[in-house]
Amino acid sequence: MHYCSSMYAPLKHVIVKHPKDAFRNQEHLKDEWKTFNYLSEPNFDGALREYADFIAILEKYVDKIDYLPESESVGLDSLYAHDPVKFTPKGAILLKSGKTLRQPEAAVYKDFLLDKGIPIIGELTGDAVSDGGDIVWLDDRTLAVGRGYRTNDEAIRQLKDMTADIVDEFIVVQLPHDLGEAECLHLMSFISMVDKDLAVVHSRLMPVFFRQLLIERGIQLIEVLKDEYDALGCNVLALAPRVCVIPQGNPITKQQLLDAGATVYEYKGNEITVKGTGGPTCLTCPVVRG
Repeated sequence: MHYCSSMYAPLKHVIVKHPKDAFRNQEHLKDEWKTFNYLSEPNFDGALREYADFIAILEKYVDKIDYLPESESVGLDSLYAHDPVKFTPKGAILLKSGKTLRQPEAAVYKDFLLDKGIPIIGELTGDAVSDGGDIVWLDDRTLAVGRGYRTNDEAIRQLKDMTADIVDEFIVVQLPHDLGEAECLHLMSFISMVDKDLAVVHSRLMPVFFRQLLIERGIQLIEVLKDEYDALGCNVLALAPRVCVIPQGNPITKQQLLDAGATVYEYKGNEITVKGTGGPTCLTCPVVRG
């Protein structure tokens, strides 16, 4: 079995978490949305409707969709199944979130992966913290990791160690302060790979060296404007090369993708995406691509 070392190869197996299990009910949302720093209280029924549409898009392409279980030990953010783990060709690396409230998610994931017989090649220990949203495969042998508030130097050291035999180029990308420590800025906040030579980016947040490196690698950059960046237009999930899912409300980004020959699916993400600032890449943890 060849697990994921790509952001854009055809998606075959994915792990998600249903909002009925992450959000539980309206009462729970009412009690918890401020704690988790959501923009406003999500509507539970609306979230279920949006998620059904989102999953329907995934099902057109993805053979196997696994659902994480409901768990008392994790909160609303467990909806964003991408962050507690990152897949490599040899199996999963269990992470420890830079958001303290999310740290219990890794233990739930560990049990889940063991139960499914999915290999775990390592886990972060000690002071290391990292979110999956900070770890991007540019290609099969090139790993970019964002160093910011959610991923620290010790995590980068451990990740480098764990991937030494499967990565030729390990690139550390310094992330900006932007809106500060309480907000979530990941490397994947401003880059989504849609094909080997196509990426959706918000260049204003990019270090110059990283932007130049992408261009030198022959990657065409689709620029997301500020208001569409705020609507999570930079958060684009590739289901296959140039086949992607984007939250509704990003018409300029969508048109640029179409102009680049991409097939674009949209879903309404008011409750499951905008309020918790987690787009389609955050909602999905790709296990197998290829």
